[in-house]
Amino acid sequence: MSNPTLDILTEEGPSSVNPIPVLNDNIIWVWTVGKKAVVIDPAIANPVEDWLEQRNYVLTAILQTHHHSDHIGGTKDLMNQWPEAEVIASAADISRIPFQTISVNDGDQISLLNNDVKVIEVSGHTRAHLAYFLPAKASSNLPPVLFCGDTLFGAGCGRLFEGSAKEMFLALKRLGSLPEETEVYCAHEYTEENLRWATSLYPNDEPIKKRLELVKKLRKNGNLSLPSKISLEKETNLFLRAQNIEEFTQLRLHKDTWKD
Repeated sequence: MSNPTLDILTEEGPSSVNPIPVLNDNIIWVWTVGKKAVVIDPAIANPVEDWLEQRNYVLTAILQTHHHSDHIGGTKDLMNQWPEAEVIASAADISRIPFQTISVNDGDQISLLNNDVKVIEVSGHTRAHLAYFLPAKASSNLPPVLFCGDTLFGAGCGRLFEGSAKEMFLALKRLGSLPEETEVYCAHEYTEENLRWATSLYPNDEPIKKRLELVKKLRKNGNLSLPSKISLEKETNLFLRAQNIEEFTQLRLHKDTWKD
């Protein structure tokens, strides 16, 4: 199966962000620079181990966006395989991600693979959800990159399991304020379903219709619809287009009960 890969050249060697589709619709992202790798939200370990070992990569860190089992399920096994790898997660979630080795909070900045990574709190899906943002790096032509877990999806957003509609609305506004060229790497392949829902509400919305047709072709050919871009989400994601909390709340309730 052919999947999109973001390739970058850096001082340390070639860099890329690569997808490992697992389970029903999870995507484990692997960010590499040279022969070092950072894994984001490993649902299960074996596919990640195989992917890294086949390419002779060394796992240096794991980024956890939140505590759900389909995001942390493979972490302990990966730690056993690469015991020097750091596990970066929310300090507020230490009880639910107790194996974290670096605890972070909103606004923290860490350095990984010689790149700055900014921590952004995006509560809503869970009470301690984080996103990780890599600003553009001029020396390597690195575009901005966002690993957003289950907060922002292609044409959608996460369900409100622990947070409020207000929290999610504000979280999406934070992400929507990132540079428009930011590449969006979310943790599930939900784009086609989300666009079908959006089309049911706005059947004459040309940007949404155009994106849906493109995504349908990608999926039919076995390709992912991701990564997306902030600019594309602002144009076609109804949740990001919501003007206020009341509108967002109604959209979230409608999507929760919608049947394709």
